[in-house]
Amino acid sequence: MQTLSPSPNSVSFRPLFALPVVVSALGFFVDVYDMLIFSIVRVPSLQSLGMTEAEVSQAGTFILNFQQAGLVVGGFLWGILGDKRGRMSVLFGSILTYSLTNIACGFVQDVNTYAFLRFLAGVGLSGEIGAAMVLVSETLPKALRSYGSSVVAGIGYLGAGVAYLTVEYFNWRMAFWVGGGLGLALLLLRVSVFESGLFSRMKTEHREVSRGNLLHFVRSWPQALKYLRFVTVGMPTWFVVGILATFANEFGQALGIADIVKPGRCVMLIYVGLAGGDLLSGPLSQWLQSRIKAITGLLLGSGLLSSIYLFGGINTAEGLYTICLLIGFCTGYIAMYLTMVAESYGTNLRNTATTSVPSVVRGTLIPMTLFFQALKPTVGALVTAGLLGVIVYGLCFWSLSQTKETFGRDLDFVE
Repeated sequence: MQTLSPSPNSVSFRPLFALPVVVSALGFFVDVYDMLIFSIVRVPSLQSLGMTEAEVSQAGTFILNFQQAGLVVGGFLWGILGDKRGRMSVLFGSILTYSLTNIACGFVQDVNTYAFLRFLAGVGLSGEIGAAMVLVSETLPKALRSYGSSVVAGIGYLGAGVAYLTVEYFNWRMAFWVGGGLGLALLLLRVSVFESGLFSRMKTEHREVSRGNLLHFVRSWPQALKYLRFVTVGMPTWFVVGILATFANEFGQALGIADIVKPGRCVMLIYVGLAGGDLLSGPLSQWLQSRIKAITGLLLGSGLLSSIYLFGGINTAEGLYTICLLIGFCTGYIAMYLTMVAESYGTNLRNTATTSVPSVVRGTLIPMTLFFQALKPTVGALVTAGLLGVIVYGLCFWSLSQTKETFGRDLDFVE
């Protein structure tokens, strides 16, 4: 590794209110809205296209998997672009892509078009959070890095609540149009945000260094394993959102709950919980002087509450909604998780890693949903989700035990 010139630290909290942090938080807010809007409107939108309950489950999985595939493709595309051209190029390009595509989703009339548009939306949506976290991490002094990431994620996850309320008061088509309009409005704010100083210095002082090179992540087994460990650490988030919340209506039936359980409400409550958990995770990491301890503590609660969700004998819709809120809170470790990824790679690879890792995590929902749909007819929704949870959380905790601590690491280096 080659070390760049050090940056001075500051104990003042004023940088947390600087434009890069505020705009990144608002950007992630819109990103979450547009990413979760399909999970929230999945049932009513497909029913309006004339589908039965069984067809809604199958078609919903089909469309969701297309979106997740787009997230994987976009994660690598925007990640590489961010390290080659700059963090801001990603933020502009990704927002424009997903905003226009979400507006188009409001006009769909068939499943195949729906799936194609959600794929394009996924490509656009995958660029926001990684580039935003990198920009904030490289802009703030390391003493405030935990707090800045928490602010971005905490405010950003509230976008799910606004998406749910939009659907409650308007129809599903209008919900897509609102999301696209918010993204286009966000572009006006992005104009005022400057490029990361670390990235600009690296371009000038280290022109010979390869930037955004995907081969770096697979050039040796230790490097590949390091990348894969980061992927598995993020998987519980999409087990909770993509399985427990998205198919909550099916779990409600399996639990014998008389009232209809709304998956959209479950998604919204989980993301409200995520917002609270992520706001806590920064101060918790600072207090523990550790990223890994903070993440592990939250995930222990997440795993326990997921077990209660499936096998705790919940018999009311309100009880299930309450558990969703609590699971979301304990799964609110993403701010520290992405900060840890950003701290683990040099400036020339940081955006590629921090953008592609969460996108690959989102892509792991594809095998999760295929596993769920394939095994569900044999052993039931509850047992299938339980087996899947054991695999997901088991891989996550093993990876955490093998990951190096990054708390307080100086980001002024290239690889």
